[in-house]
Amino acid sequence: MARIVRIHEYGDASVLKLEDLDVPAPAADEVQIGVKAIGLNRAEVMFRNHAYLQEAEFPSRLGYEAAGVVVAMGSAVTGIRIGDAVGLIPPLDIARWGTYGELANVPAHLVVKSPDNLSFVEAAAAWMQYVTAWGALIEQAKLQQGDFVLVTAASSSVGLAAFQMARMVGATAIAITRTRAKKQALLDAGAAHVIVSDEEDVVERVMALTDGQGARVVFDPVGGPSFEPLTQSMARGGILLEYGALSPEPTPFPLFTVLAKSLTLKGYLYAEIVSDPQALSRAKAFILEGLESGALRPIIARTFALNDIQEAHRYLEANQQIGKVVITV
Repeated sequence: MARIVRIHEYGDASVLKLEDLDVPAPAADEVQIGVKAIGLNRAEVMFRNHAYLQEAEFPSRLGYEAAGVVVAMGSAVTGIRIGDAVGLIPPLDIARWGTYGELANVPAHLVVKSPDNLSFVEAAAAWMQYVTAWGALIEQAKLQQGDFVLVTAASSSVGLAAFQMARMVGATAIAITRTRAKKQALLDAGAAHVIVSDEEDVVERVMALTDGQGARVVFDPVGGPSFEPLTQSMARGGILLEYGALSPEPTPFPLFTVLAKSLTLKGYLYAEIVSDPQALSRAKAFILEGLESGALRPIIARTFALNDIQEAHRYLEANQQIGKVVITV
């Protein structure tokens, strides 16, 4: 028996139920983890609210990220031993391998031995943010020394990961935030510059910071009305990677700006990397190097106990945090 979080219906945080359940042995290609920490993601809030791309089959587990110790392995698993401290690259099914609980069966090919310098809390907070940022910035945009990258929703874990990756390759990250409440925290977290969009003209400020050239790369999960000034802030031949739709408002298509600047606008999903074995291998190598050297270090906003999973979800939904919310088990 293990304590497992499930939902029996869609709704607010109160639908998250901590239950004592039997957990089956792992399948041939799975590893069973004794969970020590769980990284929370907005996708899990959306899933719980019936606003996600995957439908639940009730009662449903949920959860993408975890770190812990290997306690059992399927018959086909190699390269991992019982007792190894590991982190999980989030699978593509939020429910089938749900990580909210004391035990989780997960795909063996997505389990990564954690570097010795990484705590369980940090390991649980690492892989979603770094794989997401790596796939967009390094794999697809080819971010490199001398580039400028605009990062919106900058206080999210993925936004903070983007700052760290930009520094790793010698690029300059410009964070865009709506109010000045988080400005200093974003600078402390690694942004080279912060633009407060409620107080400053984004286009004018970007052009001043880039000597009139604009940013070659934009990393945006928002869309909506801010999309147009983002394209106006870009360098000729630049690329904008859209990886979300946080704005409830329509997103205009800035046709003349796109034509005049020969811009590339690309929709991007984390799944593009996880479903491509070669890309995933490159991501693992880059991220592990960064974690081992300390160049990549997850920023933890707050931790909660497993018993407080409802409170943790409410805190995440309040959108006040800088960095990752983590459950300790």
